[in-house]
Amino acid sequence: MSVTDTIIELLEPVFGTVEVELVDVEYVGGVLRVTIDQDGGIPTDTLAQVNRLISPILDQHDPIPGRYTLEVSSPGVERRLNSEAHYRRAIGENVIVKLFPGHLHRRYRGELVEVSDDGLVVTVDAVEIDGIDLPEIERYEISVSDVAKARTVFDWGPGPKPGKQKKAQSKTPKSKQAQSKTPKSK
Repeated sequence: MSVTDTIIELLEPVFGTVEVELVDVEYVGGVLRVTIDQDGGIPTDTLAQVNRLISPILDQHDPIPGRYTLEVSSPGVERRLNSEAHYRRAIGENVIVKLFPGHLHRRYRGELVEVSDDGLVVTVDAVEIDGIDLPEIERYEISVSDVAKARTVFDWGPGPKPGKQKKAQSKTPKSKQAQSKTPKSK
């Protein structure tokens, strides 16, 4: 049994008591990251409460040899997907799926529309597939065993219009900027 599997087994009973869902457990580089969520998002006081509940359990059972840092966090708007439950939870969201080497197209970006035990269906904007224009193809079935990495993607909306910041800075003439920085002499 892996370290993360042991930790999941130890902590799973706690999450039901505070009505949160365990989304992921990751141990990398001395950091144990426990990701939790609940309907409507998770407030920071709940994150702190769960941290206080699980810390003594981890101290008592000591599943990780040596020192580590415990982080309890929410999944965030952009999160990695690495299990069937993660994929199912992301249905209807925009995702990026990267396949292992050896596939004609390795990156797919689009809406995750369907999940089965062994595959995903992503509706893709054809222009965004590895920069190759494939306008005839819209829907891709991807085998889960071919997925190297997958994550959700949040659309942050349009960026600032080009030139807006420069115009605001250029309103003050350089000569006045220099004068305001120079101390007045008597």
